[in-house]
Amino acid sequence: MSVAEISGGVVLRRALRRQRGRVLLGIALLCTHQATEALVPVAIGVVIDRAVATGDVRALVLSLAGLAALFTVLALAYRTGARMAYAAVEHEAHATRVEIARSALDPRGHHSGMRDGELLSVTASDAELSALVVRVAGLTAAAFTAIVVAAVALLVVDVPLGLGVLLGVPLLVLALQRMAPLLTRRSSSQQEALAATTALAVDLVTGLRVLRGIGAQDHAARRYAGASRHALDVTLRAATTKGLHLGLTTMVNGLFLATVAGVAGWLALQGRLTIGELVAVVGLAQFIAEPVQTLGYCVQLFAMARASAGRVARVLGAAPVLAPGDAGPPAPTPSRLTLDGVGHAGLDSVNLHVRAGEILGVLAYDPSDAEALVAVLAGRVPQPERRGTLYVDGVSAEELHIDALRAVVLVEQHDVALFEGSLRANLSAGAQVDDTVLRAAVRAAAAEDVLAAHPHGFDRQLTERGANLSGGQRQRIGLARALVADPPVLVLHNPTTAVDAVTEGLLADGLASARGADTHGTVLITTSPALLRVTHRVVVLDRGRVIAEGPHEQLLASDARYREEILR
Repeated sequence: MSVAEISGGVVLRRALRRQRGRVLLGIALLCTHQATEALVPVAIGVVIDRAVATGDVRALVLSLAGLAALFTVLALAYRTGARMAYAAVEHEAHATRVEIARSALDPRGHHSGMRDGELLSVTASDAELSALVVRVAGLTAAAFTAIVVAAVALLVVDVPLGLGVLLGVPLLVLALQRMAPLLTRRSSSQQEALAATTALAVDLVTGLRVLRGIGAQDHAARRYAGASRHALDVTLRAATTKGLHLGLTTMVNGLFLATVAGVAGWLALQGRLTIGELVAVVGLAQFIAEPVQTLGYCVQLFAMARASAGRVARVLGAAPVLAPGDAGPPAPTPSRLTLDGVGHAGLDSVNLHVRAGEILGVLAYDPSDAEALVAVLAGRVPQPERRGTLYVDGVSAEELHIDALRAVVLVEQHDVALFEGSLRANLSAGAQVDDTVLRAAVRAAAAEDVLAAHPHGFDRQLTERGANLSGGQRQRIGLARALVADPPVLVLHNPTTAVDAVTEGLLADGLASARGADTHGTVLITTSPALLRVTHRVVVLDRGRVIAEGPHEQLLASDARYREEILR
């Protein structure tokens, strides 16, 4: 299914199709439950007329045995049917959450327009709510079954009374359905407001240390309070609409019940109904109130499911940012990485190449040029937004599958992303790696103090985003992780911005040693003199263009601006 085909309606229909086994079995059992429950007042009426009124003990015993069997079927059908219905909801919610996670983790990226917090809200809330459509299917079928069985029983007792029920109930349902669009709009607004508040909370928690550092925590708190107040207002409006709908359903249901009971009483006074039939009719009229109420509830559930399905479809139907090729990893060549006339953002016709066995330094006078270069090398820039060509081992990056491109080129940014779990798991990224390899990478990244500072060593537990490490420690662990991966081409962007000068020197030497293989290519995008010292060549960017190139010591001696930039 292409992304263009995914809509809220598709999400709902697909849920019913994927869970059709559980849904159909649940519907069959819930319909059985409602049918047997509708027959209870009929059975009681028959007992009164044929056993109680006649004083027939044998008939009374048989009737009680029949009622016991009826209640047994009723209870078992509901218990099993409800279990199947809830299982269908949870299985579908799980399947949807997995799909959303897969879409969010797609290396091609997606134009969903949602922030991280909004994606979290869709995954945690909308996936569950959209799955409610399978419950709606079961409840709706069961409610209509109950109404049909009750109407047929009333037709047997009195044809005009049965016809009144058969015609009246659909009219009531159609009248209540008129509020469904409003319920959907209010539910959608509520989910969007809650998602925006969640996204803001994620942003604030992520940047909490920065906010405290600049003294902006009070402003951030007020901003969140405003967003939360808006979410509260929207939620209250949605609750008001739901309450109005429920109130109207209850009122109309009560009036309908009173009408049926009143007509039945009048017929009994006219002698057209026996006592048992009157009891059956009143019981059926009371029973009908439940399925009518259920249908009103289903309108609300469906409105919420449809609103959330639209948000799920927005994620699953988002077009990918990149449209990579399908070629596998290319064979290694003497020129591992080449930029030919590349332009993006501030970059203007940049030409550079990284040879096998070379450590190339890149010094950008404008940090935005460095960011643009990192984006290009990471394969995050779609072809329409970029000029020129990026070659990996002589093959255009557009021809390579995204996995093949990233199997050759690994970009480690200075804003390191660590995950909750052990230090070992963060370094190995889920692969089976020998401790000897891990220690060598940690040593090369000058991060041995991170191991020595904790008795559990590699089994040390990191909190979310590695918050229990300092900024410098996070950077060095991120670098060690990149060295463990040992990619053919490694691109590092300002890997030492949070470390002291002594550690930076050790790290530079360790990096040069670790990346010294003849087949490796390494790009250091940095202003650090310690790192530039270990490079073979340095390319200088100014206003998006290459303005100088040569060994670090040569540029340091001959270019005053270069010297000023790295020594300040």
